[in-house]
Amino acid sequence: MAILNLVQSINQALQQALAEDDRVLVFGEDVAADGGVFRVTEGLYEQFGESRVFDTPLAESGIVGLAVGMAAYGLRPVAEIQFLGFTYAAIDQIYTHAARLRARSRGRYTCPLVIRTPYGGGVKAPELHEESSEAFFCHMPGIKVVVPSTPSNAKGLLLAAIADPDPVIYLEPTRLYRLLKEEVAEESYLTPLGQARIAQAGDQLTLIAWGSMVERSLKVARNYPVEVIDLQTLSPFDREAILASVKKTGRLLIVQEAPKTGGFGAELAATVAEEGIMFLKAPILRVTGYDVVPPLSLLEDYNLPSEQRIISAIEQLLKYP
Repeated sequence: MAILNLVQSINQALQQALAEDDRVLVFGEDVAADGGVFRVTEGLYEQFGESRVFDTPLAESGIVGLAVGMAAYGLRPVAEIQFLGFTYAAIDQIYTHAARLRARSRGRYTCPLVIRTPYGGGVKAPELHEESSEAFFCHMPGIKVVVPSTPSNAKGLLLAAIADPDPVIYLEPTRLYRLLKEEVAEESYLTPLGQARIAQAGDQLTLIAWGSMVERSLKVARNYPVEVIDLQTLSPFDREAILASVKKTGRLLIVQEAPKTGGFGAELAATVAEEGIMFLKAPILRVTGYDVVPPLSLLEDYNLPSEQRIISAIEQLLKYP
């Protein structure tokens, strides 16, 4: 096994997908000779050529529209949008076309495309470069939303997303790109979509997180009897794993870097309240970003859920008998 960071594992997944299936194409702004803004696609253009890896104009709606057409006619496009905030220009193509193609055609067509994009804060970039608006896409029937948190699950989840018959939004936590390294199997493998993983076992409190908040939550949870669930897939999310954990622990904490109001954590909380309220010994708590536009760098650390805010919520919940 090789020791890889998130950038390297995603790059390896793309290289293997391109090598194994000539229907796979990679395209977006500056992804070819430049290797992408974070160098995630570095070397792919040289290996596979401009017919498989190519640059597009700075037109996000056009990038996604091209991917929808390719997917409908049998290709497996992997489109990169440079930052999650730039996908807003392509919402019409994603929601109106990609998400609905299977239903609209009564199953005649599917839309096997992947939209890769960096998301989230922690790198001192301006707004629209640090968005955490994953809840938008979770509210779109027909779209799957995947968020890796480690190099090994990043590779397996991306390969599974490329193999999936439906459109997948694949959100890459920018803060983690070069923060973590671990052993990653060199062969191609799939990490099933829709399945959470237990990142840490525990029996007194369930903590649910995704993306870069998994790493931050694990830093503090190791000192407490906390079960940390890494969702990996937000839509569809793993109800069974969540309810089984809450049944065991009786307490639930949700950590998300997105703003609190209308965030995906609210859906998780509502699901547990509807289907598992009899398991609970304490109120459901959320540690989130604030309801503000992503601030500039001097206030960024204050806006993101901090280790101390997570610790305070854990200790508050553990006080309940």
